[in-house]
Amino acid sequence: MTQRYDTADDDERESGLAAATLAVQRGELIVFPTDTVYGVGADAFDPASVRRLLAAKGRGREMPPPVLVSAPGTLDALAVGVPSYARSLIEELWPGPLTLVCRQQPSLQWDLGDTRGTVAVRMPEHRVALDLLSRTGPLAVSSANRTGMAAATDADDAEAMLGESVAVILDDGKSPGPVPSTIVDATDPSTGHVLRKGAVTLERLNEIVAPLGSTIVDEG
Repeated sequence: MTQRYDTADDDERESGLAAATLAVQRGELIVFPTDTVYGVGADAFDPASVRRLLAAKGRGREMPPPVLVSAPGTLDALAVGVPSYARSLIEELWPGPLTLVCRQQPSLQWDLGDTRGTVAVRMPEHRVALDLLSRTGPLAVSSANRTGMAAATDADDAEAMLGESVAVILDDGKSPGPVPSTIVDATDPSTGHVLRKGAVTLERLNEIVAPLGSTIVDEG
């Protein structure tokens, strides 16, 4: 049975964070709010949990989930060869709605799907999400919806679509969504490529990287 907690209440928020952390440790799925839409999360280092996440969404391995972190420094534990322009974006836009696709650390013992040696990482700007991530460590997270349906912008929508698959739902009211994070491919050392348009505009990205002589280009 899914446990649901109202994070607007301080006591219930603490109970919910504890329950969600325990659920992640047990290999279960959780739903929680972010600064864009609600997300469904699993322990990024537990392949079985990641498979459950993909199955809950109706996705295959060809669509691996991003990883959310609680601090910018965690990126270096997950990725290698992070370009200087990507670090400038992080300095200006993390926490926030920017996802960076980087080359993953080859020593990592995980299986997010068919990543082709990359990992997509984001640090969300949401107090509940950051508190949760500080307790659980990196989580594999995707929008809390079935594939092909609109992303959940509140806990009711998330529960309606994924309630049978998740152990804990953290309800923080309406999310700032439905606009998702902007995704930038940062595997090229000189030029970033926008893979998905989102909350951060191309113009804003290039304002930040211009002093480095770098450019972010739109793949779409």
